[in-house]
Amino acid sequence: MIFQKKGIIMNHLIIVESPAKAKTLKKFLGAKYTVKASMGHIRDLPKKTIAIDTEHDFKPEYEISPDKTKIVKELKAAVRKLPDTIVWLAPDEDREGESIAWHLVYALGLKKGQYRRIAFHEITKPAVLKALENPRAIDINLVHAQQARRILDRLVGYKLSPLLWTKVRAGLSAGRVQSVAVRLIVDREREIEAFKPEEYWNIDCDLEAKKGKFNAELHKIKGKKAVVDNKKTADKVLKDLNKADYKVDKIVKKATKRKPAAPFITSTLQQEASRKLGFSVKQTMVIAQQLYEGMEHGKDHTGLITYMRTDSYNLSKVFLNGVPKLVKKLYGPEYALSTPRVFTKKARGAQEAHEAIRPTDLSKTPKDIKDHLDPRQYRLYKMIWERTIACQMADAEVDVTTVTVKAGDYDLTAKGEVIKHAGFMKAYIESHDDPAKAISDKDIILPAMEEGEACDLEKVNSEQKFTQPPARFTEASLVKKMEHEGIGRPSTYAPTISTVISRGYIEKKQDKKLYPMDIGLIVNDFLVKHFSEIMEYQFTAHMEDKLDDIAHGEKEWQPVIREFYEPFIKTVELKKKEVKKSDVINEKTDEICDKCKAPMMVKLGRNGKFLSCSKYPECKNARPMKEDAEKEKELQKEFKDEKCDKCGSAMIVKNGRFGEFLACSAYPKCKTTRPLSHALKVKCPDCGSDIVEKRTKRGKVFYGCTGYPKCKFATWKKPVDDPCPVCKGLQVQAKKDLVKCEQCGKETEVEE
Repeated sequence: MIFQKKGIIMNHLIIVESPAKAKTLKKFLGAKYTVKASMGHIRDLPKKTIAIDTEHDFKPEYEISPDKTKIVKELKAAVRKLPDTIVWLAPDEDREGESIAWHLVYALGLKKGQYRRIAFHEITKPAVLKALENPRAIDINLVHAQQARRILDRLVGYKLSPLLWTKVRAGLSAGRVQSVAVRLIVDREREIEAFKPEEYWNIDCDLEAKKGKFNAELHKIKGKKAVVDNKKTADKVLKDLNKADYKVDKIVKKATKRKPAAPFITSTLQQEASRKLGFSVKQTMVIAQQLYEGMEHGKDHTGLITYMRTDSYNLSKVFLNGVPKLVKKLYGPEYALSTPRVFTKKARGAQEAHEAIRPTDLSKTPKDIKDHLDPRQYRLYKMIWERTIACQMADAEVDVTTVTVKAGDYDLTAKGEVIKHAGFMKAYIESHDDPAKAISDKDIILPAMEEGEACDLEKVNSEQKFTQPPARFTEASLVKKMEHEGIGRPSTYAPTISTVISRGYIEKKQDKKLYPMDIGLIVNDFLVKHFSEIMEYQFTAHMEDKLDDIAHGEKEWQPVIREFYEPFIKTVELKKKEVKKSDVINEKTDEICDKCKAPMMVKLGRNGKFLSCSKYPECKNARPMKEDAEKEKELQKEFKDEKCDKCGSAMIVKNGRFGEFLACSAYPKCKTTRPLSHALKVKCPDCGSDIVEKRTKRGKVFYGCTGYPKCKFATWKKPVDDPCPVCKGLQVQAKKDLVKCEQCGKETEVEE
């Protein structure tokens, strides 16, 4: 029963994290409940001090976050305003949510019996009412696990970062998980640099049987796996194949089944959204949060998906029981399962394992609610809906035929596939990092053949190739690697990646691959050399396991912190004395100073590496690295005709913290700057001149005509290359997946 004092009319205050979640709850709980949002954590460790008493069991010193003082005041007023108030603490049911509830108790001065903890994994009326009927106590083990993580990260950040300031460069920072994530990317880059390509040749034959043509690939030479690794061998094989007789040696037909992918967990959702939709990890989580917290769709206002930070493949029995009926209705009875398919595999160190990410109501098809979602929300919901229904559909049945063709000493093979029953593929097919390994729903049909049948050779094809280095990480593949290594947990993947990019350790380029920056390489090498243990993948994974043990009540949090901290702080103090800054960032070169003829050294500045005279400070000569100097020379040539918008002086290329930019040559009299923007393909609709990216004094980006001040055309939205299909006017990027004509207003949805 919902908590109620006998004979007394109770007031109910529900506190959740976000206004969107609060709005959804208000819609279906009615006036009896007051719903407020805490806006996330309301108490935290102060930013200016370490706030951890390392001498007394690592006691944290919390404070009301400065930006939350007003919210806390309003929440306290709401508690006082309503007599006999029961406060329902309803943050998400994970470590962060449990910690928020715990901090609310202390910040609001709630007494035992005055509050109840409730949690739900979907924001729907039945789920919320069920939670209100089944309140529980705050799980202090989850609180301790979250607190231990926070304290560990604070100790590493506040003790290791100052060491980086003195030994590498001011303003740097280190993190227990973030630094290991950077190491993954640096190690991959070093693998790529060290990779030595090996030659190999692909050889196949276009053949014709009695009833049709087909292609067969070289498979074996004299009964052993074919290895053709040079032109001499390839030429011999081609010569032999061109004069050989071809005969069908063996035909093997096999019926196989393909099973669907499991329902989404956090990591697989992030990976698939990246591959299929082009979303960043952070973007995926933001949109998923919106779908989880709820929005208007028709007469309803409920959450559309279950909680999106999870590593469980479980699906509720109530949900599973309703799937077959819908599958039969949409696809036919042959696509439905008689008993639900259960996925038992769990991610390493699974925690907070409740349910996989699924639609709260499978009957709300993507088509039904498309008009109530923006394009990005729709595409993510559609993917979740299709994946969930597919995981409870029949296996795909495929007939695979393998034909072996003999040609003298050579065996060639051809494979054909015929899909007899599409099964789950009717709804959804999982993508793959390597498109060549992805499942296809297309038939590959071979002509009918018989063993012993002769074939005619039409052509022998050969192609020289070289082995490729391992691919650089994308955000999605980095999440996959972190999950595999046990680095972090579902709630940490997105913020970890965002942090290392924002700190400038990693760069995400236009190809969506992650590249280590100079400072990322230097900081990584420093940490690996001097703090090798905490930079090990296994060490970080074992620490996550210990945090899980705390969450399960199997370990006390203070001993876990102490075991880490005591050797860690000894190493920090030792490195303060042992390591010299010159040992970290000075590299000898063959370059000679053009002023004093002393050797030049590689040093690290705010904008990356540069060459500095080894006699500094006696000689203060410095210049860009050779490759940077050549790049700057090319840019100066490219932008030599640029003029200042204010004074008309020539603009010159400068290098700053965020890369190259244009600055007025009349500096300091004129301090005009603007981004180094290449002209867009589209021309100015007013005068036909080029359009380039510009910035306001406050740094806001806009797009303007290079003919300024004569032509004053400008727009806040980025122009796109193609003209409007209706009026041929200028189109702009209204949203990431929507373009709009500036002239006639036509909107067109596009792929991101």
